[in-house]
Amino acid sequence: MSHPATESGETIAALDLGSNSFHLIVARLHGGEVRVVDRLREMVRLGGGLDAERRIVPEVKRRALECLGRFGERLSGLPAERVRAVGTNTLRSVRDSGPLVEEMEQALGHPISIISGVEEARLIYLGVAHSLASDGRRRLVMDIGGGSTELIVGQGFETYYMESLYMGCVSMTRSRFAEGKITRKAIKRALLDVRMELEPVTARFRRLGWDRPIGASGTIRAVERVVRAAGWSREGITLASLRRLKERLLELGRSDRLDRLAGLGGERAPVFAGGVMVLLGSFEALGIERMEVSEGALREGLLYELVGRIRDEDIRARSISELARRYHLDQEQAARVREQAQGLLAQVAGAWGLEDGGWSRMLGWAAEICEIGLSIAHSQYHKHGAYIAEHSDLAGFSRQEQKLLATLIRAHRRKFPVAVFRELPKRQRRSMLRLAVLLRLAVLFHRSRSGAAAPPVELEAGKDSLRLHFPAGWLERHPLVSSDLEQEAAYLAAAGFRLLFR
Repeated sequence: MSHPATESGETIAALDLGSNSFHLIVARLHGGEVRVVDRLREMVRLGGGLDAERRIVPEVKRRALECLGRFGERLSGLPAERVRAVGTNTLRSVRDSGPLVEEMEQALGHPISIISGVEEARLIYLGVAHSLASDGRRRLVMDIGGGSTELIVGQGFETYYMESLYMGCVSMTRSRFAEGKITRKAIKRALLDVRMELEPVTARFRRLGWDRPIGASGTIRAVERVVRAAGWSREGITLASLRRLKERLLELGRSDRLDRLAGLGGERAPVFAGGVMVLLGSFEALGIERMEVSEGALREGLLYELVGRIRDEDIRARSISELARRYHLDQEQAARVREQAQGLLAQVAGAWGLEDGGWSRMLGWAAEICEIGLSIAHSQYHKHGAYIAEHSDLAGFSRQEQKLLATLIRAHRRKFPVAVFRELPKRQRRSMLRLAVLLRLAVLFHRSRSGAAAPPVELEAGKDSLRLHFPAGWLERHPLVSSDLEQEAAYLAAAGFRLLFR
């Protein structure tokens, strides 16, 4: 196994922290191609380690951190912008996940993003689409994870409809086969659970239709290996082969006997029955007769998403533009505020340790959509806007990124929301406060919305202070700006920040 420090500067990596297993994929960029050079997988069973209070039990937490430590060794030497690590259903479900994620990041040596179910579905589809030849047909893509199942209808690289459902191989096994017994009654209940979960979306999926059902993920690939080894299907997975597999599970009767199935690895056997029920129930509910299996999945989607960011084809920018269009924002005002905010940042980035382009992008995006709350009401619109930014499905954004975006929008006017900043990870609070100050000033300088030139101001940054230098006599000729700055200084003082100007 080669080490990243000796590999090309075009090395990238993606890590999928799933509810059942952790997957790491390392690749190199060669022109327009992504070539995989390494894959690592460990069965961590994070989803099986949630207690009644939705906290990870110590033994499973230890297993996860040890795994991440090993993966981190493989990734040592790679810069943060070349690595994308995401957590899915279980990390979405953990109560107060912040401290746990911080420990995991420390073990890995790289940031970890928690993504929504819809974002997970989008990335899965992207991974599948890149693994298949484009044939112009409409696809139904299905991925069964440990705690959730994603269903996507799309064509080419475009998605039409996506759903993330609360059922997976681990969760279904825990709810219906917890004692390891596989009975006809348990199977009947499991299949009913699947149909109930699918009921609200089945009609829409059937109405959209598809020509090519495609399965992804370890569960579906394991099912294919088993049905082919048994001779029940020559290619892919058929409904008839799944029904024969169900009867075979009944014959074996217990999860600890499933390793007798040809093609099934022993580490997957404990949660295999739950995965089979999710797949069979979905076939029956959606009317699927045959499904082919793809090698591409979430981690491959992460790789291609990362390539887009490296090449300045960031889907997050498109999500912000679409949000601005949906809420009919004043595009000219948004551009003025964005340009002003990023211009102010350029003056203090070095002194404040904000040279990382990620901070500039985050500030720019917040500036573009800080007024989205106006579509609801003018009063308290910064609060409405923060809610929209945090809870909308924004393609490309992690939950943590949406929280940062929402925090800047919440803080861009009126009283400074100190309590909101206390909810952020400690390592980000000071940087976010500084970005918020810059955004507030950019909004203040363009309060008239007239398109007039921005004030000719020079910034001098301190640890918890900012001094504004205007040309001699400028503030006297602009008393309204001077008055606004006095009010702003009072607001920021509540956050322990000094704003000085002359």
